[in-house]
Amino acid sequence: MQTKAPLYDKSGEEHYNVVSAFIKSMRTSDVDASLYWLARMLEAGEDPLFIARRMVVFASEDVGLADVQALPLATAVKDAVHFVGLPEARINLAHGVAYLASAPKSNASYAGFEAAAAEVRTTGALAVPEHLRNAPTGLMKRLGYGRGYVSPHRDAKQAATLRYLPDGVRNKSFLPHSERGKRPSTTEAAKRKPES
Repeated sequence: MQTKAPLYDKSGEEHYNVVSAFIKSMRTSDVDASLYWLARMLEAGEDPLFIARRMVVFASEDVGLADVQALPLATAVKDAVHFVGLPEARINLAHGVAYLASAPKSNASYAGFEAAAAEVRTTGALAVPEHLRNAPTGLMKRLGYGRGYVSPHRDAKQAATLRYLPDGVRNKSFLPHSERGKRPSTTEAAKRKPES
């Protein structure tokens, strides 16, 4: 009775404020703040699987290609939370949060998908190039479906010369250009001197 419960209404504004602070702390690579907001949620009785789901999304949306082990780790944390349950699952959550907050960050795959989705909404359902079409019947083969397709397992150089986008978006690029989609983490970017 004498312990003051943290202000936290699972369906109210403070719930969303705390979750927002949690995600933004991990995104900025502030491990201490990330662990604090995790503790705030758990001490207030938040469903640990809700937190784990947010971490799984974060692993792809904010860490992404900068550390491809983030998603398997976040999924493993979700499984551990489900298997172990509270109170021990707090250790699994803290492990995952510390890893995700410390990881380099890239939202390139998320940004690339959003750009591709915007293009689809703009240009609609463009025709699949004939060489990429499935040809399970003789008629489809006679119509040219699949003709000219080369598997990269058979000839990687030849396969790389084919086009894989429809005509209307042939020269479009969706994934931001950088090494495997990497972008410097927020902390790395902050260390760099601005270009003059």
